[in-house]
Order: sequence, then structure tokens, then C-alpha cells
Amino acid sequence: MPKLTLENVEVIYDKVFLAIKGVSLEVEEGGMVALLGANGAGKSTTLKAVSGLLGPERGAVTRGTIRFGDDDLLRMGAPQRVARGIVHVLEGRRVFDHLTPDENLIAAWHGGRSGKFDEIRDRVYEYFPRLRERGRSKAGYLSGGEQQMLAIGRALMTQPKLIMLDEPSLGLSPLLVQDIFAIIREINRKDGLGVLLVEQNAAATLDIVDSAYLIENGQVVMSGRAATLKENPDVQEFYLGGAGRVDYHAVRHYRRRKRWLS
Repeated sequence: MPKLTLENVEVIYDKVFLAIKGVSLEVEEGGMVALLGANGAGKSTTLKAVSGLLGPERGAVTRGTIRFGDDDLLRMGAPQRVARGIVHVLEGRRVFDHLTPDENLIAAWHGGRSGKFDEIRDRVYEYFPRLRERGRSKAGYLSGGEQQMLAIGRALMTQPKLIMLDEPSLGLSPLLVQDIFAIIREINRKDGLGVLLVEQNAAATLDIVDSAYLIENGQVVMSGRAATLKENPDVQEFYLGGAGRVDYHAVRHYRRRKRWLS
């Protein structure tokens, strides 16, 4: 599995608004990495810079490099990046509401041989048996958790090497979040699939990833192994308090103290 590398990436919207500035991060081969931060911090923009989806929002990478193995992604359009093995599950569970789960999986398939299709679809149903049980339902009538499962399953139909997930816990109960995160970790371990996970639920996320980056105002302000970050006093105080949700009003204070640099 190729390694994803971002070096000093800058993204500007409408040629005016600087959304991320100097972002550098790595997802090792088969690694599982989280990008944590508040709404508007630049997390989703970072994913879109990798997947090539900035254009429709009038955004562009204006500085830096993004590489996937030996490939320079900035020279490729979004379809070419998918063909290289990068898939992006957007925030909001954007499934095809009028299609059944199985039809959603078929719509995502571009692999050619039907035998391979059956193998991969069966693999998706092994991870998400609930989708098989709801096989005759239209996707628009599935629960939020089931739709999130379908969105991830549909991404797996592209036979990715790296899957990027934007807020998969959004709007889900803590129990469903636990289930979906466990499945994501299982996919990572069994298939060796690289994972870049954008989340605000820092407590749940740091329990499953290998390492994480904290981003604020478009800049990475802290990074390290997940276990190390969980022990950092600033992370505990400002990111792991209050039922596992981040107290983003307090986050500004750690920029002043910067104890993690010591």
C-alpha cells in the first residue's frame, strides 16, 4: 500500500480565503491516522486537497506537494486519484436514496470482472451484515447508522488502498459510533487499508488510530502517536473533557502554553 505524504500544503478558496496553511502530514502504508479539530479548522479541506474535490468549491492547492507513493497527486484529476486507490467518504452519508443498498454498491463498481465484484460485495456484507438484511429497502429509508455503513461499503467497492472518512460519527449514537469505529479498525487490520479519519470525537478516535494530528485555523498545532497524545495534559484538558467532546473555547489556551513542545 502506498504512503500518503502532504508537505507544506496551502489551499485558497476564491483566490482570497486561505483555508489551510503549511499543512504537513503522513499516512504510512496501512496506517490509521486521525485529523482532529473544530468545525472550520481545515480538516475537510485537507481531505478534499488529497481527493481532488476542491474545484467545485472554487478552491485550489496553491503551494506544497501531495504524493501517494511515487505519484504526484496534484497532476491528477479526481477520477485518476480514485484509480490510484484513493477514496473519499464525504461528510453527510451521501448515498443514492432512491436505490437499494445492493444497487448503491453496484453503482460504485468499476472493476470489470463480475467474479471479483461478487467477492468484494460479499466482503462488504461480511463487515456490514445489516446492509444485506435491509437489501430490499431504499437507502433513503435506512437509519443514519445504516447509511453510514453503506457509504463506507460503497467506498470499499472501489478497491481502495487509502480510505478517507469525514466525520463518520456525525449524528450517531455513542453505541453506533463504537460499532462503526470497530469495523473501520477491523478493515484496516484485515485488509491493510490505509485510513485517514477526520473527526471531532477525539476520545473515541484516539482509541482506534495509530497517530493523530490536531489542526486549528488551518495549521497543524500538535501531532504524535495516539497513546502519547492521550497522555498529554493539554490534550486531556482541552480535547478529552466533557463526555469525550472537545472544549474548543478552551483550545486557544494551549497555543499560549505549548507544553507539548517541551
